[in-house]
Amino acid sequence: MPSHSHHINGKLTPYQFILDWLDGEQQAMLNLVQDWSRVNSGSYNLDGLAEMGNRVRDAFSTLGADHDMIDLPDGELVDGSGNIRPLPYGPMHRFIKRCDAPRKILLTGHIDTVFPADSAFQTTRWVDDKTLNGPGVADMKGGIIVMLWALKALEKSQWAERLGYEILLSSDEEIGSVGSGPVLMERAGTADFGMTYEPALADGTLAGARKGSGNFTVIMRGRAAHAGREFDLGRNAVVALADFIGDLDGLNGRRDGVTINAAKLEGGGPSNIVPDLAICRFNIRVPRTEDQDWVMGEIKTLVAKYERCEGYEAVLHGCFNRPPKELTPANEALFEALKTCGAALGIPVAWQPTGGCCEGNNLAAAGLPNIDTLGVRGGKIHSADEFLCVDSLSERAKLSALMMMKYADGSLEGI
Repeated sequence: MPSHSHHINGKLTPYQFILDWLDGEQQAMLNLVQDWSRVNSGSYNLDGLAEMGNRVRDAFSTLGADHDMIDLPDGELVDGSGNIRPLPYGPMHRFIKRCDAPRKILLTGHIDTVFPADSAFQTTRWVDDKTLNGPGVADMKGGIIVMLWALKALEKSQWAERLGYEILLSSDEEIGSVGSGPVLMERAGTADFGMTYEPALADGTLAGARKGSGNFTVIMRGRAAHAGREFDLGRNAVVALADFIGDLDGLNGRRDGVTINAAKLEGGGPSNIVPDLAICRFNIRVPRTEDQDWVMGEIKTLVAKYERCEGYEAVLHGCFNRPPKELTPANEALFEALKTCGAALGIPVAWQPTGGCCEGNNLAAAGLPNIDTLGVRGGKIHSADEFLCVDSLSERAKLSALMMMKYADGSLEGI
């Protein structure tokens, strides 16, 4: 292994030849993100997830890590008729290498996107010569590619044998990681810290503290009746649900940082029938763990209010699947270590709190300090305007690779 040192920002470093190699890999990384983006891997598209999983498995095979797939138990989904039915998840892909090494990290990511198989957003296009638009280019197929090339760089280094790693790539992150969450929590106990490859902001800013999140459904049932002849015998589920949503929205602003978003309504039918079913799907975000107990208490009180109305039934389905991620001293130490690496590369590293959430929330809840926006720079994710800053592929791979190598050789302080 080459042992000569070069200058990087005026400082001698034994890492430079590996970083230079990553610069030369930029086009290969770009080619792969374009290829992967053409595979629709929406969270509910099991065939697309299988195809994406095969491509990821083949790409990661170059690491020489052990690979297996973890089948997840079915979740639950409320259908348009108000019935709870099984929801199958795609498997997790796991890669493990050097599990007996003195230092160990856990890397996580997801191969699913928010774009279903029938989405009109299926191809990439160039916005300009520095910006690529396409499904998953930032969130997070580009991020998985950054992870892969950082690990390739580690394997080329003289410190590789000192660092073991486990990679978990899930297929259900965009729908809450309900299936993969328990695996993330369990495997978090095997590592020193976590690295997750959600996209950074376009300017490179990382996510610090994150809100927790839960997805819920209220099923309101009433009593059908002829809207003309027997209107008084009916119990209008649509009207009751509208009142419930008003009460639900009224909880916004009552506790700092807690937000409730009523997102989707279903139900009703012909205008000459009093509707007996209406469904509302909503999301809750909370900045602190104790906020979960408060908001759930309030919502259960609301559900009970409608349960007491003659002829009505209200059922609440769902849970908090992402605990809040607070910026602990251990997490701050990780950010400072990354900032040191960034300074050596001439890459500014800053972070800020966000209302978004990801697998980093799950790892933090298990007590594992982690940085969860180590992927590409990009933006407008979860929309047809999603974009990747293409020069960030090799840039962010260098940032992760340097942190891995410096952690392996013991030169990072505080972690």
